[in-house]
Amino acid sequence: MSEIKKYDIRCIMNSKNDSINAYVEKSEAATVYHLTDWCGLINRLFKHDTYYFYAKTETNNIIGALPLVRIKSKLFGDYMISMPYFNYGGAIANNHEVEEKLMNEAIAQAKNMGIEHIEFRDIKKRSDPWHVRTDKVNMILQLPDCVDSLSKSLGSKVRSQIKRPLREGAQVVKGEFELVDEFYNVFSHNMRDLGTPVYHKNLFIEILKTFPDKSKIFIVRLNGNAVGAAFLIGFHNKLEIPWASTIKEYNSLGINMLMYWEALKYAIEHKYRQFDFGRSTVNSGTYKFKKQWGAKPLQLYWHYWLNDGQKMPQLNPTNAKYKFAIHVWKHLPIFITNWIGPRLVKNLP
Repeated sequence: MSEIKKYDIRCIMNSKNDSINAYVEKSEAATVYHLTDWCGLINRLFKHDTYYFYAKTETNNIIGALPLVRIKSKLFGDYMISMPYFNYGGAIANNHEVEEKLMNEAIAQAKNMGIEHIEFRDIKKRSDPWHVRTDKVNMILQLPDCVDSLSKSLGSKVRSQIKRPLREGAQVVKGEFELVDEFYNVFSHNMRDLGTPVYHKNLFIEILKTFPDKSKIFIVRLNGNAVGAAFLIGFHNKLEIPWASTIKEYNSLGINMLMYWEALKYAIEHKYRQFDFGRSTVNSGTYKFKKQWGAKPLQLYWHYWLNDGQKMPQLNPTNAKYKFAIHVWKHLPIFITNWIGPRLVKNLP
């Protein structure tokens, strides 16, 4: 019997594990969200229990990993997700058998805890009998070796849109903790305008503390005021932009075009090979915006285990029953949304 068959599935809660992180760092299938550092971070900030399942051989080699977060809410139910708040996090392992074992062990524990469902956020389709959602894609741009090559590939119209805010006097600055307040001011206003609850500012501070060599903030200033903001996270050969916002009153100036251009330049200059624009619905406005940069869709497969009698969850803003709440949220004062938002959003995937 080969070593790969001599393993067992273990679980740690709410803590970092250097051995698992070493495996994640070496795995081509892993994302930054597979690092165990998120377990303590999410537990501290959101008070959710995290369960990190991993496969370990008799010779103490880790050969698979699966992070999960339990979200228990009176409003939205009791469920687990890998990983909430982000686009990635499903099981990774040395082979498909180990991945299935990790998922099945998570299901066994979920049954014992009375969990309603588990959501596994994968980028590959698994065989039956999984329920699966395929309504979202991530938009990925393969980066050239130099900035000039990217500029030439964009065409004159996009280049003109990038230059316009510069003619208006816009400036882009890059940094970390010193830019958190400006970032959060733009981000929280944009989330309110979209009708979406906002995360607490401490989330971004904690990410910068936990991943100092992987995270960066970009701010676009006009007349000394922050009008655009982006938070970037890099891992392996990919730079991701999980949060990007602009003040809507300045959207006509193309602030977001300059901001994304600077982020793409930064990615190339720091030798990343891919730029991850994040999640979109095919042919939506955000999809078309990302496509103009040359990004291609990467299909997302969100697989579900449903406990007996449970239906597929509908915890998303397109759900009709949330439309009125979204409408009301857009018209609330920012100090109210910044106070209530973090209490709500921590329970949403």
